[in-house]
Formats: sequence, C-alpha cells, structure tokens
Amino acid sequence: MGFRLGHNHILSSRWSCRIGDHLPRFLPFHYNLSCRYSGRNQEEMDQVVIDGSESEVVVGNTVSLHKKICAIRSAGPSKLQVIADFDATLTKFWINGCRGQSSHSLLQQDDPGYNIKRQNLYDYYHPLEFNPAIPLDEKAKLMEEWWGKTHGLLIEGGLTYDAIRNSVANANIAFRDGVVELFELLEERNVPVLIFSAGLADIIEEVLRQKLRRSFKNIRVVSNRMVFDENGNLLRFKGKLIHVLNKNEHALDMAEPLHDQFGEDKGMCNEESSLKQRTNVLLLGDHIGDLGMSDGLNYETRISVGFLNHNIEDSLDSYRKAFDVLYLNDASMDGVVKLASHLCST
Repeated sequence: MGFRLGHNHILSSRWSCRIGDHLPRFLPFHYNLSCRYSGRNQEEMDQVVIDGSESEVVVGNTVSLHKKICAIRSAGPSKLQVIADFDATLTKFWINGCRGQSSHSLLQQDDPGYNIKRQNLYDYYHPLEFNPAIPLDEKAKLMEEWWGKTHGLLIEGGLTYDAIRNSVANANIAFRDGVVELFELLEERNVPVLIFSAGLADIIEEVLRQKLRRSFKNIRVVSNRMVFDENGNLLRFKGKLIHVLNKNEHALDMAEPLHDQFGEDKGMCNEESSLKQRTNVLLLGDHIGDLGMSDGLNYETRISVGFLNHNIEDSLDSYRKAFDVLYLNDASMDGVVKLASHLCST
C-alpha cells in the first residue's frame, strides 16, 4: 500500500488491505482515491476525484466508500439516480457574506405584517433545528410546528403566484458553483434527478427557471406544493406536510408516483429512465434528516454526500458518521461533479 501526502492525497490499495486507519479523518485539499481490486481480470479503476480544488472534505470510512464507488460504477449510469435536497445543498449557504435565503424565507407577501410574523417564527425555530442537544423526536415535533404555522401564514396573508415570481426575482439566492455542470452531466447521461425538499415546490421551480434560465428534462421536484385558484391566489397546500426531519416518512408516498410516470412527458425513454430500475443512489443533503430521502427506494448501493455549512465544531462528529463524504464551509459542487462523472463513466 502506498500513501503520499502533499497538495494531493493519493492512495492505492488492494481490497485485502485495511486502509481506513491509515488515512486522516480530515483532508483539507484534494482527496484522490484509486484502487486495484482482485477480480477475474484484475481490473483497474480509474482515479476517483472526491474533492474539489478549494473544498475541505471529510471521509469517515474510506473502505466503505471505496466499495460503493466500485459497485455503482460497475453497474453503470443506467442503474443510477440522484436525490438532492434543495436549500443549502444545491443553493449556497452564504452569498457575498450574507446568509442566502431559502425557498421559504425569500417569499415577500403583499401584507408586510405577515413577512414579519414568518421571520419571527424563523428566529425562534431555526436555532432549534441545528441544536445538537435536542433529541430528534422532540426536534421533529418542533419542525412540524414551524412548517405548519408558516404555511398557515402564507394562506392567511393571501399569497399570490405573482408575489412568488417577484420574490424570486429579488431574492438573495444562488446555486452553488458547479450545479449547472452537474445537471448537464446527469442529463447527458440520462440520469434522473429527484429534488426532494422540505421547502416549497412552486418556489423551487421558479428559482430553477429564473436562476438557471434553462430546463433539464431529467429533473423533478418533490416538495410542499401549493394549490392556486384561477386568479393565482393561494388556496391551500396539497398532500402531506414535509419538513426537514420527516422526509423519510414521505419518501415512498411522494416518490412512487414519480417512479411510475418519470419520462412520460420529459422526453426520456421510459425503459431507461424508470426510477424503479435504478437501484443505485447518489444522495446530496445538508442535514442528517436528508438521509431519509431515499428510504422509499429499494436501493442496492447509496453514496451520501453531505454539506456542513455552519456550526461545524458542534456538528462535525455526527455528520461525519452519517455521510459517506462530507464537504465543509459552504463548498462548491465541483467535487460532486467529479464524483458523478466517474460513477457514470464506462
């Protein structure tokens, strides 16, 4: 086994080697992982680039990650799907030194009093969401309270779809560098992308339209969806409430209809794009609760990629244990693009 430190961290091994104990838990620059494994023809994997050039990355269990990469790449892109959270995962956490807005917080209602009420809810509940001292079951109840009250204020305050368009146009929200490249790569390889968010589907779709200025045939959004009347006034929310800690409860309910219909009106071949046949998952999230997004799928192999954007000192240990690959400090999507490119290569 060889291990070389420097600006690039490079490791070569065979499966018989125990490599995890020889690697640092925290890798601040590039982390390149390549392997030769014992097989019928002593096949050799290409180099896998996990980290982007500017990012800080943590890999908790290198042996497990290595095996997952080999399995997904061996199966090919026709067996792969991507499930991604939206807020603070596809979008930046910080924008020009200010906290980027979420698909909830960017909304500005016609009655400013309701904006203040929603901000007050945010100020109270948001610190609780990331407080590691609160048990998950108790935190889940708090999140349900927060989401329910916020949705109630949107209805009571008379939200309109015109307000959504205007809010997105004026919002402090932006995609991470590399997101467009990731979407382009996955579209080219016919890999479906399911954006699974506890935010608001109508706003997410408007952000995609306005900020990316193009559509992708392989992307679908599963999120809290609004119902408007013929004049564009919000009437109610459709289906079950999805908050940041109950995605696992709704993954099967929400994803199954999309599995049945994916590709019918998006220009993708049903046989190739059926999510039910795609038993390998690349999951992207910024919250431990995001790991539940794949619970409704009968997957064989999943690589989970986490973005730990803030509160790093208190949350690093739990996030490192939860995610296969963890990016710190609001990293770009460049490392994920390189990983996805390798997983899709033949």
